[in-house]
Amino acid sequence: MMKIGKYSFGIGDRFEHQGEAQLRAMKKAAGNGVEITPVWNKSNREHNIVHSEPAGTRKEADAAVAALGWPGQYLVDADHINLSNVDRFIASSNFFTLDVASCINKPASPESVTAFKQSCAPFGGSITVPGINEPVVITEDLLDGVAARFLAAVQEAGKIYRRIESVKGTGNFITEVSMDEVDSPQTPVDMLFILKMIADLGIPAQTIAPKFTGRFNKGVDYVGDVDQFAREFEQDILVIDYAVKNFGLPENLKLSVHSGSDKFTIYPVMADIIRRYDKGLHVKTAGTTWLEEVIGLALAGGEALKTAKEIYTRALARKEELCGPYADVIDIDEARLPSAEEVSGWDSEKFANTLRHIPGHPDYNPNFRQLIHVGYKVASEMGARYTGLIKQHRDIVGACVEENIYDRHLKRLFNL
Repeated sequence: MMKIGKYSFGIGDRFEHQGEAQLRAMKKAAGNGVEITPVWNKSNREHNIVHSEPAGTRKEADAAVAALGWPGQYLVDADHINLSNVDRFIASSNFFTLDVASCINKPASPESVTAFKQSCAPFGGSITVPGINEPVVITEDLLDGVAARFLAAVQEAGKIYRRIESVKGTGNFITEVSMDEVDSPQTPVDMLFILKMIADLGIPAQTIAPKFTGRFNKGVDYVGDVDQFAREFEQDILVIDYAVKNFGLPENLKLSVHSGSDKFTIYPVMADIIRRYDKGLHVKTAGTTWLEEVIGLALAGGEALKTAKEIYTRALARKEELCGPYADVIDIDEARLPSAEEVSGWDSEKFANTLRHIPGHPDYNPNFRQLIHVGYKVASEMGARYTGLIKQHRDIVGACVEENIYDRHLKRLFNL
């Protein structure tokens, strides 16, 4: 069976021009003793907005690997796919994020609920997960509750998995089950029974992406109770270890953190826990590379700086439209957004420092950053004008992308 490496990092790239810059960051990590599998990820929504196809993501990844002579594993992720769009990705991808959040709280058949409950009978009245003080007391109400919330979602994951398997064959791709894009987090107890359902349905998941407590907004830091996150993350690690040993799931199953870019406050927490338990981790990022492209254009000055300002001006005018699809994962204080007139007077450094995520920097504005994060549709509409500029200034832009991934992300996550 194809197995994902212990550490992996999802590198989203809206316009498919930063493959080499992203991979240089991975090579730098490898040179410092940490092997990280790069996973190029791009969702169906992103493809639709920028009018690209999954084959382009594969082409970008293959070209970067060839250009830099990357000797390790690399993967291409069909990000947040479902039965309605999975066929679009099958030929180009070997990592599939099965997004079944929309099926949470949908009813499963009474027969399947009964079968699930019967499958839990051999565990008796409770399950003790090593490292977690309180045993999980198995009651009829508990099993009915987790089945009502999650069984239909896991069954949907099974349908998507079987569709992919029917084309690519068993063991020829990596499977992730994703339940993160929902309002309520899943508890470690929820995770225990979700993993039981996944195992019962024969889904060889190697990563699982739950919804954690707190806000995982796009491109900005974590907002929430860090201590509570740490408890959940650690207990999820322990639950996964138990599930691997007792449910027959792949031994390399690991947690996946979605919207993981720029969550600097919790990176040390995750780093400490995975090191303490010697466990793997997958962190998925997307728009942070697009933001570095805009920063690079600003730093290039001239026409490139004008274009960066135009992207913001047009995004500001279309704020409601652009924010709509991302409403659950952004928090923008409109009163703290600079006016188009103000931004028009900024120099390169002021624009870059306002957009670049350096916590504590006096110019950094997370509201400005989030609006540009969702404003990539504006750049897409510019077409060759935008992509021509990032090609023209590829050295400046690429340096920004590499520095961001390595210095602000990988170093914090993997103690480099």
